[in-house]
Amino acid sequence: MVSYPPTSVDDVRAGLEDHGYLPDEGLATSVFLAIRLRRPLLLEGEAGVGKTEVAKTLSRWTGGHLIRLQCYEGIDAAQAVYEWDYSRQLLHLRTAEATGMASADNADALEDELYSARFLVRRPLLQAVDYGEGPAPVLLIDEVDRADDEFEAFLLEILSDYQVTVPELGTFRAEVPPLCVVTSNRTRDVHDALKRRCLYHWVEHPDFEREVRIVQLKAPDVPARLAEQVARAAGELREMGLYKPPGIAETLDWAEALHLLGATGLDEASVAATLGAVLKYREDQQRVRAGGIEALLASVGVVP
Repeated sequence: MVSYPPTSVDDVRAGLEDHGYLPDEGLATSVFLAIRLRRPLLLEGEAGVGKTEVAKTLSRWTGGHLIRLQCYEGIDAAQAVYEWDYSRQLLHLRTAEATGMASADNADALEDELYSARFLVRRPLLQAVDYGEGPAPVLLIDEVDRADDEFEAFLLEILSDYQVTVPELGTFRAEVPPLCVVTSNRTRDVHDALKRRCLYHWVEHPDFEREVRIVQLKAPDVPARLAEQVARAAGELREMGLYKPPGIAETLDWAEALHLLGATGLDEASVAATLGAVLKYREDQQRVRAGGIEALLASVGVVP
């Protein structure tokens, strides 16, 4: 097992592989630089290429807690940084009234209690900045391209100095910055300002050899011949211009589904029965069937 922090790109490759992720040279280099330079790492690529899994694997390797911020349209600071627990504050007020503590003389003290740490709800960004003891967490900001422009600008401010100010309590600063991974499926372009703050890497679908290794690692019960044929067929499907080309997760699902059905290799019947494991849109399945499953099998070297 490779210890953390790494001292070379080879250490990163070995460390990720030890914890179940097989990176290529480019990704291993980007992760190494992000760790050593303490810079956020922006990973872009098609859905299903393993961007999110990078952060999960880094968390297992570093021992730091994985803190995930899932972005979506309309997300704001209350969902991402902090908010006050209004229901508990209201309950506290009612209790104070019932016990006679809500007098004019105690008004200031009661207000201070309402905005104390006990009523603060820490959302992912504040959790990552003020994480307490132990290894620095891995902050995963997932699918940032789904968030609004305004939130992206706010996020840039947080990532610049890793500090959050809560007016009622003061400023929280990270003594050691979290290891930050930002992902994007590129449904829209991420602004240049955020890209300049981050190191950048485009994550490609794995080549044939690496995809076979991934299948063998994640689904060790799948026969080698079946793993190779599934990986080659998945690669062919990605070249067909489908609406949703299969990602690594779909390749694994397909291999495991075929194995559970007793297949040791691809054939027309087994492919037809399991297309739903690898293609998740009806139009994509229709396109493959229209082109002929036999043609797909022939393109990967499977002869009836």
